[in-house]
Amino acid sequence: MFLFEMLDNSILNVALPTIGRELSASATVLQWVTGVYAVVFGGLMLALGALADRVGRRKVMLVGLVLLGVASLATALVTTAEQLIAIRAAMGVAAAMTTPGSLALAFRLFDDDGLRVRATTLISTVGLVGLAIGPTAGGFVLAFAPWRVLLLVNVPIAALAFIGIRHGIPADKADELHRDPIDGAGALLGTATIVLTLVAPTLFVDVGAASPMPWLTTAAAMVVAVLFVLRERSARCPLLDLELVARPLVSSGLAFKAAPGLATAGLGYLVTLQLQLDWGWTPARAAVGMAPQVVVLIAGGALIGPLVTRVGLDKAAWLSAGAVVCGLAVYGLLGRFGYVWIALALMLVSAGMRVVGVVAGTNVMRGLPADRTTTGAALVDTASEVTTGIGVAVSGTILAAFFTGDIATSHWSPHQTSEFREAVTWAGLALTVLAAGLVGWGIVRARRVADSANTSSVADVDGR
Repeated sequence: MFLFEMLDNSILNVALPTIGRELSASATVLQWVTGVYAVVFGGLMLALGALADRVGRRKVMLVGLVLLGVASLATALVTTAEQLIAIRAAMGVAAAMTTPGSLALAFRLFDDDGLRVRATTLISTVGLVGLAIGPTAGGFVLAFAPWRVLLLVNVPIAALAFIGIRHGIPADKADELHRDPIDGAGALLGTATIVLTLVAPTLFVDVGAASPMPWLTTAAAMVVAVLFVLRERSARCPLLDLELVARPLVSSGLAFKAAPGLATAGLGYLVTLQLQLDWGWTPARAAVGMAPQVVVLIAGGALIGPLVTRVGLDKAAWLSAGAVVCGLAVYGLLGRFGYVWIALALMLVSAGMRVVGVVAGTNVMRGLPADRTTTGAALVDTASEVTTGIGVAVSGTILAAFFTGDIATSHWSPHQTSEFREAVTWAGLALTVLAAGLVGWGIVRARRVADSANTSSVADVDGR
């Protein structure tokens, strides 16, 4: 299902110009064709993950696959951009029902951490292959078929996944579920918090930091987040048990997972603009310029198992998260001096992301009870989604603050070029500081796990 999530977004992007012409859609409407999926997906993961922990992960995934198939089939009937946006929203719901369950089921099927890492690595590799081949496959299909075919491809994917899960994975055991009632108010507040958090970065990039809308949206997100925390602390059966999130293994894993989400989104945004607008590369050449990232993301899966075996899960998380921070620092300090530094930054961030994505997710699941695994998987995905939006927002806001005039104009003055390059440097360094803060927090929390383990070992020896 990670394949569906990654392929669905990447394959559609290449068709946006065609969709805009056929459906007479504006640039803003086209943005929502892709953006509504991420907003709904990120906003509902936590609530639907909590539901799956109560009624069964397998059951929720199967319902989500049916919804995916039906929504994809409905694409054949689309005649307006608004209808397509509604279908994309339904696909976002389906993704929120299926994606966290994939990690939760993989974790539940294996008791050994090594096997869990291998299973999670396989899931992420399949998804990243979808991300890599999506634009190429989409462009090839559009050469001889209508754009609707790109979404209809989800139908056989959903059917195959449904058959595989229905017949290949046993139903959840009663002792792996919990029967607490759903916290409806908490679900609404949590969903609203995440949705507003994901929408705010889009507004910063679209209308600029000078407009009040992104700031009002950010303030609303913070207010609703406070209300959510207060609700979860006072509820008898909270949607999200904050004491579980505060566990060192869980909080450190979420911090490690958030850092590469922030880095990948911010770095990708900045490098794409730099290559095309500053250096004058064509879109095709810029796509080739991003190739080191894609190659490392796909090929890096072979490094995860040996690294974890050699240094352990905790040190693997620290090292890979540190590589992400180093990559950002290389870009911020040296990215303006030549492509070789950009390529190095992309490879470091991608290598770190490839490892930490698997290890951090495994650590979060290890730190939670068996009846909270889907909620934990949803937390991992949500942390990455939210920081992805923050990475783009930070980069876009700094660019808007430094650059005067229309950044998309074909000819910059020397002063504008200087402004852009200075903005890229400061944006890269700001992302470095933010990512370093997340990694530092993760290391501090992870050390508490190690200290607790050492204390327990000493106590056992003294007891003997």
